[in-house]
Amino acid sequence: MQALDGTDARLLSALAQDARQTVVALAQKLGLSRNTVQARMAQLEKKHVFLSFERRINPAALGYPLMAFISVHVQQQRLALLAKELADIPEILEGYGLTGSADLLLRVVAVDAEDLFRINGKILACDGVDRTDTALAMGELIPFRVQPLLERGPGRA
Repeated sequence: MQALDGTDARLLSALAQDARQTVVALAQKLGLSRNTVQARMAQLEKKHVFLSFERRINPAALGYPLMAFISVHVQQQRLALLAKELADIPEILEGYGLTGSADLLLRVVAVDAEDLFRINGKILACDGVDRTDTALAMGELIPFRVQPLLERGPGRA
């Protein structure tokens, strides 16, 4: 992905503060023309800078207040098929392939502890899963954010 320039970073920062701003409001706030903002937004979308709106929906509002992270140990040769099978479990919000002791890390939501037990059973029943380790999320201490990165600037350590 191409690095973003200062104007892109300012635009993203303004959107991070209030994603509902109109193009006209963003243009006024940033001192840019409406056409410039609109063109930049289109380029950012084309570069896949924006994540889906779905990521902003709180699962607790849908009746899933319990969140857990499940580390999954798998048979490596089954990983591709396993990922497809796991994607069919609706309570799995996201999954990552890992290095280290576990092969996958799944973020899972559940109605309660009994429901989490059921979901873990579905994961364990998938062909290629050797075992799982589950950790309950006790509370979100640092919410998802990119504002500090925008303030620092693209790709600087």
